[in-house]
Amino acid sequence: MNQINASVPLLGFAAFSGTGKTTLLEAILPKLVERGLRVAVIKHAHHDFDLDEPGKDSYRLRKAGASQMLISSRYRRAQITETPTTEATLPYLICQLDQTQLDLILVEGFKKLDFPKIELHRQAINKPWLYQDDNNIIAIASDIKIDTTLAQISIDDIDQLTDFVVQFSRQSQSQSQQYPIKTASCDDIQPQGMLSVDEGRSRILDQIKPLDNPQTVELKQALGHIVHTDILSPVNVPQHTNSAMDGYAIRGTDIDLNSYTVVGQVLAGHHYPHPLQIGEAVRIMTGAPVPQHADTVIMREQAQQDGDTVTFNLAMGAIKAGQNVRLAGEDLAIDQIAVAKGQTITAPELGMVASLGLDKITINAPIRVAIFSTGDEVQAPGEAQQQNCIYDSNRYSLFALLTRLGCEVVDLGIIEDSETALEATLRQASQQADMILSSGGVSVGDADYIKTVLDKLGKIDFWRINMRPGRPLAFGHIDNVPFFGLPGNPVAVMVTFLQFVEPAIRKQQGYPHWQPQTYTAIAAEPLRSRLGRTEYLRGYFNWDANGRLTVKSIGSQGSGILRSMSEANCLIEIPPQQEHAHIGDKVTIIPLKLRL
Repeated sequence: MNQINASVPLLGFAAFSGTGKTTLLEAILPKLVERGLRVAVIKHAHHDFDLDEPGKDSYRLRKAGASQMLISSRYRRAQITETPTTEATLPYLICQLDQTQLDLILVEGFKKLDFPKIELHRQAINKPWLYQDDNNIIAIASDIKIDTTLAQISIDDIDQLTDFVVQFSRQSQSQSQQYPIKTASCDDIQPQGMLSVDEGRSRILDQIKPLDNPQTVELKQALGHIVHTDILSPVNVPQHTNSAMDGYAIRGTDIDLNSYTVVGQVLAGHHYPHPLQIGEAVRIMTGAPVPQHADTVIMREQAQQDGDTVTFNLAMGAIKAGQNVRLAGEDLAIDQIAVAKGQTITAPELGMVASLGLDKITINAPIRVAIFSTGDEVQAPGEAQQQNCIYDSNRYSLFALLTRLGCEVVDLGIIEDSETALEATLRQASQQADMILSSGGVSVGDADYIKTVLDKLGKIDFWRINMRPGRPLAFGHIDNVPFFGLPGNPVAVMVTFLQFVEPAIRKQQGYPHWQPQTYTAIAAEPLRSRLGRTEYLRGYFNWDANGRLTVKSIGSQGSGILRSMSEANCLIEIPPQQEHAHIGDKVTIIPLKLRL
């Protein structure tokens, strides 16, 4: 069912061809304007049309090859867009209107969609009634009377029709529930049969399960991996109550004394063997355990020692009991969680585990991912290039992306275009790997045997994702092993990997709530997109002289131009509801961490 979005009343005129919809609208519009209504009209044509006459400049330029033609003058503007493959939907067209300047939208056509309509009917046309199969029809304008509870208007009485439309507009504005319209944000607009990026990612993650595959490794081998089980501290950290700085340790109950007797010195790694008595002090170094009964350390800069006597300069700061002392177990107590399950081992975690005296860590074993490319036109680097063939770059890009994520890669090479070869490869991959990635072979028009083999071995869905680059995507399972069929274009492979495969891998690895890193940047140049589609532009961000994070595109955005990914340091995400970004607008960027 189509979702119709309009913030002002929306009313359609539904009829068969020849009934006179346009003539009626032409007559009623001046009367609506006289009543003070600001009206927009959306007309659906079932045939080719031109807004300009042959010979006019706009006509000539569009016929010369312009896929979009924007005409502007002092009095009006118009945009003509060629749509040879996908016709614009009504929700998309509504979102092109500036609804803040409207009181009413009239629609001629789109009679099969769900929104309030008036049915126009002439007996002479001899066509069936529409209201009997359409619950959205709220009135009938006809040249005959029929037996119905719906409001009936004479199709030739323009004043009566005008009254009805005005009344509908006013009632809809004051009582929005009287004629319910199924609404949706322009964020949700997309061609029929396509999934949004968020919908595709959500469907995938719903089917991905974390893998429980523990592996105990030496400390250095654990770097970059995920902790499988909570690491508990076997000792107190610090082990002893110790000094936080170089100075003198005293009893906190003695802070009012004028001087103290220095009875010893303790260095880090050593200790003073006797309990501290009243009026005694021990010279102590940072990290050294404080003597028994001592609980306060005065810094060296505040002390004056003369022989065995030390005094403290209170002008440099008052002495407080318990100052400059780190208590045993203050950082970690015995059996306290030092590193939690699901955390990544980085430099701080590795050092912390080592400080506990542990030399091994139980991690989640690396995910094994099988990759292969398909197509008789694809050949391996190092071979003499054959006519009409291309070198395989996708496997190498995927290898780098997977290695960066800590995966073990099972490279199955290039698979010839045959059902037997593909089936054997997929069976092998499902036995050796935790995930399978292929590139190429999932676009409309690809060989039928690919879909046949995938259906035979598992459950695979072929999706068209409403994004650019990277529209075709296949996802499912082969013997319970997740399978991704990625596009064939090099840039599309990398973008779809980042948007769909990486989140799935992160969930398999055991990250509980992984999210890609994003920033908000200021557009340093105009950025174009297509309304209703998520666009990923290759961009370059940096900080300007004012300390603002700014971004601009790196130029050509073709999905086969791999060099653009090398020159870019981010993807600029233009969401479906945004057609373009002007200079100074805020946009979302996704930093590209494609290098090891």
